[in-house]
Amino acid sequence: MQIGYKLAAEAFGPDELVRQAVLAEQAGFDFVEMSDHYHPWLDVQGHSPFAWTVFGAIAAKTERIGLATGVTCPTVRYHPAIIAQAAATLALLSDGRFTLGVGSGERLNEHVTGHGFPNSVPERHALLREALEIIRLLWSGGYRSYHGKYLHIDDARVFDLPSEAPVIAVAAAGPLAARIAAELGDGLFATEDKSEIVDAYRAAGGDGPRYAEVPMAWAPDADAGAQAALDTSRWAVTGWKVMSELPNPANFEAATSTVRKEDILGKFACGSDPDRYVEVAQPFVDAGFDRLVMQNAGPDPDGFIDFYQRELDQRLRALTPSS
Repeated sequence: MQIGYKLAAEAFGPDELVRQAVLAEQAGFDFVEMSDHYHPWLDVQGHSPFAWTVFGAIAAKTERIGLATGVTCPTVRYHPAIIAQAAATLALLSDGRFTLGVGSGERLNEHVTGHGFPNSVPERHALLREALEIIRLLWSGGYRSYHGKYLHIDDARVFDLPSEAPVIAVAAAGPLAARIAAELGDGLFATEDKSEIVDAYRAAGGDGPRYAEVPMAWAPDADAGAQAALDTSRWAVTGWKVMSELPNPANFEAATSTVRKEDILGKFACGSDPDRYVEVAQPFVDAGFDRLVMQNAGPDPDGFIDFYQRELDQRLRALTPSS
């Protein structure tokens, strides 16, 4: 079991994210994971820096901790040839500590270039397949061309390649994407504790690391933690079908106007009782995930990191499937 720390790029600016990554390394986390967004989920969060620049600074200021995008969409806002180059460079700068997390994307971020974001989930999956094939092709070295139904490269070459390609973890919310993760990725990434996602991944031959984000909101008491999560992270209770479709923070504001503090308390580990954090993490372990990402929506990241080091680290690492 490995434990990661989620860098909330929608809630903090670039300097603060780098500072938290350094603290996470000192506290013993195995890796930090950060979303690759253009917009925050809600305007109140107030941030969304360029993930690749932030990761470069983190790589320079840390020595041991792993880095992972959670996740990048390499199909619309970016071309996969650019992501192939960016990931190879970051792997070199981090001495092989980088994991490329990829997914089919959210309209929130991908519509901004004006090229449109597919309405059809199968089309998004087809785009992701072609993007992964292009990334793998470019990482194999030399000048490469590719002509797919959606994506193309023409005599492209990534000159600076690491001796070992980065791990690719593919995000999945259901069995079809889990199959892509098994066939074209090295690992799985998810945000829900659904065993069927892991089962589909394994059934398709997947045997790599399996990442999942665990929702929590540290504060001295549960009410304060729940209020902080309600203010900034209530979008997390809507589920992936909503999260992938809405185009702007204003839409998430409207869609989550009826979320209550009770809804947050039911999904998040809130407050400072370590037993509650273990209780919320256990279903992810039962579902088959072996990389747990601590996604803290509380108001005090330093307090959470200290709490993790004192109260959670060993308990979470010791978790095994309850069945």
